[in-house]
Amino acid sequence: MAQIYDMIIIGSGPAGLSAAIYAARAKLDAIVIEQNYVSGGQVINTYEVDNYPGLPGMNGFDMGNTFREHAGKMGAVFSQEKVESIQIESDQVKQTEDAQLQAAESRQSGSLKKVVTDKNEYETKTIVIATGARHSKLGIPGEEKLSGMGVSYCATCDGAFFKDKTVAVVGGGDVAVEDAIFLSRLCKKVYVIHRRDELRAAKALQEKLFAQENVEMVWDSIATEIHGETQVTAITVENVKDKSQKELVVDGVFIAVGIIPNSELFKGLVDTDERGYLTAGEDCRTNVEGVFATGDVRTKQLRQIVTAVSDGANSITTAQEYLLHL
Repeated sequence: MAQIYDMIIIGSGPAGLSAAIYAARAKLDAIVIEQNYVSGGQVINTYEVDNYPGLPGMNGFDMGNTFREHAGKMGAVFSQEKVESIQIESDQVKQTEDAQLQAAESRQSGSLKKVVTDKNEYETKTIVIATGARHSKLGIPGEEKLSGMGVSYCATCDGAFFKDKTVAVVGGGDVAVEDAIFLSRLCKKVYVIHRRDELRAAKALQEKLFAQENVEMVWDSIATEIHGETQVTAITVENVKDKSQKELVVDGVFIAVGIIPNSELFKGLVDTDERGYLTAGEDCRTNVEGVFATGDVRTKQLRQIVTAVSDGANSITTAQEYLLHL
């Protein structure tokens, strides 16, 4: 008879590793399926993490490895595989108005979920989705090469490393403007590069931005190349109207052109919001009984390591409650 797991955790970033630790402590029969060879998610691409309590200045790769080692010491089981599909019986999805009654009926039925990977098929009572999100990228020369060496996608994470330096922010939405305001309080000068002649951000944010004397707007422009060998030294921008180019000398480039949740595999199975994030609250419950969304892949206000770790703990607490009623 095939093994039936209490839980399968998909993803091994901070949320998935936190879930693995809590699942191991709860003595659940669980397995973590990770697609990448190295655990840690986005954090491993961060040169230094300076805002995680108790571990200031830790290298991102080391932090991811520390989280993984902790989970391993607790007895968490890992398997490096790529999830290709998830099969969930329709009676587990809350589609009626009486959601509580349907949830109770689903729990009593004890319906299993099937997770199919490129190597195996698993049956499980619960699934914790911790697949994270990825930053939208510009796709220009120098971006990948200098990622973590002056190219950043998180101003609140990395801004402190650029105190009294000159940086550029690429983008024109709320996040880009919030990043620029934040950086203006730390940096000597902040360029804001936007492809249009007006920002898309909320008017209140724009007013705050324009009030900063050390912010210079670079309108109607796109970034075309980031320069540097071991550290960012400059960025080339092109005016979209007259095609003229200029080079700005900067120490860092903060890219804020959007975030994409890694939720494609679950669309049609789990409810999502208009941006593709899996719909789940602080308890991490989705609309599917026994399926939980945790970390950056779920709907939430703040996506950082500390909130992902918190989500991992919450998801296991909620899942334990669910399992007790099966």
